[in-house]
Amino acid sequence: MASFKSRDSGMFRRLLLSSVRITVAVVAVFFLLWWFGMKMPGRNISNAAPLSPAEVELRAELMADVQTLGGQIGERNMARYPQLNAAADFIENSFSRAGLQPRRDTYELRGRACHNIEAEIRGSRPEILLIGAHYDSVFGSPGANDNGSGVAAMLALARRFARKTPVHTLRFVAFANEEPPYFQTSQMGSFVYAGRCKARGDQIFAMISLETIGCFSDAPRSQTYPLPGLRAFYPTVGDFIGFVGNVRSRALLRRVIALFRQQIKVPSEGAALPSFIPGVAWSDQWSFWEHGYRGIMITDTAPFRYPHYHRATDTPDKLDYDRFTLVVSGMEKVIEELQKL
Repeated sequence: MASFKSRDSGMFRRLLLSSVRITVAVVAVFFLLWWFGMKMPGRNISNAAPLSPAEVELRAELMADVQTLGGQIGERNMARYPQLNAAADFIENSFSRAGLQPRRDTYELRGRACHNIEAEIRGSRPEILLIGAHYDSVFGSPGANDNGSGVAAMLALARRFARKTPVHTLRFVAFANEEPPYFQTSQMGSFVYAGRCKARGDQIFAMISLETIGCFSDAPRSQTYPLPGLRAFYPTVGDFIGFVGNVRSRALLRRVIALFRQQIKVPSEGAALPSFIPGVAWSDQWSFWEHGYRGIMITDTAPFRYPHYHRATDTPDKLDYDRFTLVVSGMEKVIEELQKL
């Protein structure tokens, strides 16, 4: 009997020790994730700022462009090929009206021409800061937020830099075919584009993907996350804008969010995490990672917040244009500051 008790006691101690080791390992992993990937520089704020007169004008621009993309044109993808081309024409004409010279970077998909639309402002240095957004929408959705908001933001930023002479070259690009079934395949417009950039030797020091940036909520528990443990580090109210990158882009992410927070515009959260975590690689920055470039995504985390994500109800009236405007206004200052690097 004594030997059984001794054996049971030893087994219990081994199980307890194993459990302690597992707990310590889990805690250590989350601590490292927090310290290296989630702890962001700069002082965050709890409430959005009021709009300035200039931002009121910016809001009108954003509303008009989202209405064109998500309202007048509506669903735009390979199944709605004329609408996809109409969106490309609209973006190209918007660049032209801003005084820029757009270029179509065209590739063939299923026997049809697909166009990435770029406009470049040549700087005094060859390094390139690329601001991008995909202009297609998922099947069955007019895509006002996903991703009419990102395209509208990109166009507004292009207008504000069109007559400036930057230090680093600025390149604004609208990408085709980000949504399924092309998502994270070699047929994504951004994947084709990034590959051509790499082949040319383009010196892209930063790629910023603008992806669904128009949804904000003050409702309790309006924000969810792909991993339950992340709730311990981030808010459960979806009133912030997110800055997301992979581990290799950590320095870029920290620099951008620090500059953004200096503007005191809207609450912000950031994460530089392994790309296999759901949501981290879910936009065009993934294509640039695949070709060796550093990139980040600016996002309202739509799959984890926006009830109209990938639905027919993703219409222009669903967006929070005031906070959307503050994000774009803040990013204008970020781009200005990145020119000083």
